[in-house]
Amino acid sequence: MTTHAKGHGTAVAEADWERAAELVRRAGSVALACHVSPDGDALGSMLGFGLALRETGKKVVASFGDRGFAVPRLLRFLPGQELLVEPSAYPAEPPLMITFDASTMDRLGLLIPNAGKAGELLVLDHHVSNTGFGSLHLVDPGAASTTMVTEELINRLGLAVGEDVATCLYTGLVTDTGSFRYSATTPAAHAMAGRLIAAGLKPDEIARELWDRSPFAYLRVLGAALDRVTLEPSEAGGLGLVWTYVTRADRAANALPYDEVEGVIDVVRRVDEADVAVVLKEGDDGVWNVSTRSKGAVDVGRACTALGGGGHRSAAGFSSRTSPDETMASLLPLLGP
Repeated sequence: MTTHAKGHGTAVAEADWERAAELVRRAGSVALACHVSPDGDALGSMLGFGLALRETGKKVVASFGDRGFAVPRLLRFLPGQELLVEPSAYPAEPPLMITFDASTMDRLGLLIPNAGKAGELLVLDHHVSNTGFGSLHLVDPGAASTTMVTEELINRLGLAVGEDVATCLYTGLVTDTGSFRYSATTPAAHAMAGRLIAAGLKPDEIARELWDRSPFAYLRVLGAALDRVTLEPSEAGGLGLVWTYVTRADRAANALPYDEVEGVIDVVRRVDEADVAVVLKEGDDGVWNVSTRSKGAVDVGRACTALGGGGHRSAAGFSSRTSPDETMASLLPLLGP
């Protein structure tokens, strides 16, 4: 019996919850996957569910489809990483494959062929932009994070939530709500946090790992990004847009890995004069990954989806193979009312 606050999970039909639980109960082995370049919600959902499921004696493997397969440094404190295998070692035709926090099949990267050959493909997500791929969908746009959907399924399966599982789920919850600062924060999100803290996790230690640590080199790269920051005033007289970019050369000059620059957007988005903040980050492969944030007046999720990405109204992203100036020229017209 679920312990969620009343009203949570109602976007998913009861029959789908029941079928999902039955698929998991019947499976002898389960293959888990989350989206490429995993954030706290993606990796936390996957590892939390994997740890809970492993306690039942099932064989569990987990992965994400990045060519440079590595857990981001900020998330290396998460328990359960012994479940991870490289994409090349992932089951080619898993009888049951479960994806976490991926709104499109493309977000599975190198694991797209595996998903295409899965006997059943169960999709857990909370993005309104989810395309409906897979054979069964547990997608709740009203959930503050995919870890909320994951906790619901864990509860329906009667699985235990100990400190390690709770740490994974809590990490996804606090990262996707901005430590409960974003508009997606709901009473159900706070109630879930209370349940997880009661399971024994240490919120102060998780917060320190996520937000209060960075190598010295990050400050130099941040300085370079802020030195080229641009404020675009709104033509309608309202709040404008602030944007900047981080190049491969910036990072190489300071020996800073790509995943260390995720926090730049959180600095840029504080600007009073802008409703929208954009940070373009050049990956080692030359592709620009674009992060967008909105304070509420603009739906950045719609704009990013139009450019092949996805996300939420207030936080979304996409990838681009054109220069920062060309990319912004494509994005700006899509950010109107």
